[in-house]
Parts: sequence; C-alpha cells; structure tokens
Amino acid sequence: MTSESPEVNTSTETESAGETEPAESAAEVEFAAEGGQVRASTLELFFDLVFVFTVTQLAHVFGEHPGWPSLGRVVLMFGLIWWMYSGYVYLTNEVAPNSTLRRSCLLVGMFGFFVLALAVPGAFAGSGLAFGLYYFVVNLVHTGLFFANGGGSVTAAVLRIAPANGTTALLVLIGGIIHGWPRYLLWALAFGLQLLTPYVINTRGFGLRPSHIAERHGLVIIIALGESVVAIGTGLAGEPITVGLVAMVAIGLSLAYVLWWAYFGLDDEAGEHSLAALPAEQRLHPAVLSYGYALYPLLIGVILTSAGIRLSIAHGNRPASWAAALALSGGLALYFVGQSLFRAALRLARPWSRLVAGIVVLATAPIGVVWVAWGQLLTLLVVAFCAVVSDDVAALRAGATSSYATPVSVVARIISRDS
Repeated sequence: MTSESPEVNTSTETESAGETEPAESAAEVEFAAEGGQVRASTLELFFDLVFVFTVTQLAHVFGEHPGWPSLGRVVLMFGLIWWMYSGYVYLTNEVAPNSTLRRSCLLVGMFGFFVLALAVPGAFAGSGLAFGLYYFVVNLVHTGLFFANGGGSVTAAVLRIAPANGTTALLVLIGGIIHGWPRYLLWALAFGLQLLTPYVINTRGFGLRPSHIAERHGLVIIIALGESVVAIGTGLAGEPITVGLVAMVAIGLSLAYVLWWAYFGLDDEAGEHSLAALPAEQRLHPAVLSYGYALYPLLIGVILTSAGIRLSIAHGNRPASWAAALALSGGLALYFVGQSLFRAALRLARPWSRLVAGIVVLATAPIGVVWVAWGQLLTLLVVAFCAVVSDDVAALRAGATSSYATPVSVVARIISRDS
C-alpha cells in the first residue's frame, strides 16, 4: 500500500433517501473508452460462476476430511487458484471481451478453470497432473490475451511480469508430476512467488478502473456466499419437513445474510470510492492489497463456514466434533479478519472492529462441542449480527452512507420534518 493513500469520505449523500451513487469523472469515462471496462460484462459473470465451482470443490474437500491437513491443502490450492482468478479480473479490466477472438480466448480460460476445479478433490493424489497442467493452460491464456490486446504500456508491464507468472505455472506443473512431499513444497514455493511478485517486479503501466475491480470481486463474494446456502440445502435434502428443520434453515440463511450484509452493507461501496479517490498511478498496490491479499482469507472463511454449516446440520441435536465446530466459528472469524485487512488496506474506518468480531465469534466454537451443534450455530448468528449492527451504527453516526443504509442524519431530518 502506498503511503499517499488518503482516508476518504466514501460516498455522496442524497438529500431525500441517503443513498449513494459512485461519482464517475470525465477522466474515468475517457479512461474506460481506451479498451477496458467500468462495469462487469455478463460473460465475466459467467466466468465467475465457473471459478466459484472451485469454492464448492474446496468446501467438499474439507467437509469430507475436516482437520488441519485438509485445511492446509485447501489454503494452498485456493491460494494458487485465487491468484490466477485475480489475474483474469485485471485482464478484463484492461482488455474488454468485446470481440469474438477475445471472448473465445476467455472461454478457453474458463474451460481451464473448470477442469482445474474438477481436479481439486484429488489434487494431492491421482489428479495432481491435471491440476498442474490446466493451471499452466490458464496462465498461458492469461498472458497471451494480455500481451496481444493490451496497450503499449500494458504490454511492457506484461513482459516484465510474465517470467514470474510462467515460473509459478511451471512450479505447479512440475509439482503435479512429482508425488509426495515435493508436490507440497513446489506448490508452496509457487504460492510464495505469487505473493512477492507485485513487490519485486515493476508493475507500472497496468491500468485500473476501480468500479470494475470492485464489482468483479463483489460478484465473486456474493456467488461464493451462495455456497453456504447450497450447504444448507444439501445438508437437509431428503429430511422430513419439521419445526426443527425449518428452524435450522432459518438460522443458516440468517447467518448467510449476516455475511452478505457485513461486506455489502457499507464496505463494498466504501472500498470502491476509496480506491477511486487515489490518483490513477497510485491505485495498483492498494488494489492488490485490498482485493487480492485481504479477500483471500475472507474467501477461505466462506469455504470453511460452508463446510461448517453442512457439518453442523449433520450433527443437529448432538454435540459437534472439534473439527466441525472450529470450521464454523473459525470460518466466520477468518471472514471478519479478511474484512479487517480490506479496511486497513484502503484506510477505511474501524478495521479493528472486524478484528474484534473475529476473535469473539471464534470463541463460540466450544459451544458446539460441549452442547449441541445447532446451539453453536444460533449463538454464532446472534454474536455476528450484534457485531455487524453495532459497527454499522457507529459508521452511520460518523456520516457513512451506502445504497443499503440511510445515514443517521437523514433519518433525524425525516423524523423532525414529519413531526
């Protein structure tokens, strides 16, 4: 993150309803006309649906064998895949899929991601080669599209970063060929190289349109949250419709709603406005920190929470195992930690409040073990809801606004006017 990043007022308040609307400057519109996009296309949404299939697969991997070894494999595989997904977001941010050739190449990338996701359950066993091979394909398509369709400065930037990306893909491919502990080592080295790349290679020249970056990452979060809804459905499929079952559905869906509100209530729009307020040449590193590094633990949290919901529903009125209880509470804690990092990277208000929320929700894990699984789920819902609402009230009192929240000042004016 650059030291020049200002702390900004994240939105503009409308007098009547307190809603926000992203301000789009003439320079931003002109920038968008140069070949990139201000908003996501439907093809990109299609791409996101394919990518989020990996979230489903990773949640399945952990749910089948919950424990630390499974968590380590999930963290490593998702780290590799998340880096390449983010690469495709920056690709379409610069190179709009507005021609047959570009769309066809993007479809090849989608195909690679889909096969990659299919290989996830056995990536550390029999399907490691498929994982490595299609990771290489996804990387190759990404670099080729960027190089062939980007502008002059972008092409130069791609040439600087391509060797690092190619080395990463080669490490993953070789790791897929070699069995045993060397696979873990090579993939961990590839992940580490990914994390270091933005800071050891000159990335000057990449364009960045904040509205598109924010929307694409918001879309992948909301689609990933859908996995927690799917977890509820699959966990209860075929069960008789009873009062207890309906109550479990209500608790599970309410928890998914709290996760949605925690990010989209204020932070989604606040992040976009904060990034847009930076000079164009200073946006890349804050964007990588906030939408790349910070959202990584957030989405790992979604994966674990989805697996935890499924495991909790399976235990029902019985005590949960430590693995199931920690997956549920720990997943939500990671989600809040990711949000805390997101706020800190963009200098949004109160990053510490999400960190505190993460610590508190993690402390609910023993409830599922010493009592019953649904009791932990209910307690977690109440604690998370109170943490998010109290933080929102503080934000609104400080003057924050969003499309979903009416500022306290506007509410006060409406009440005084009506009275």
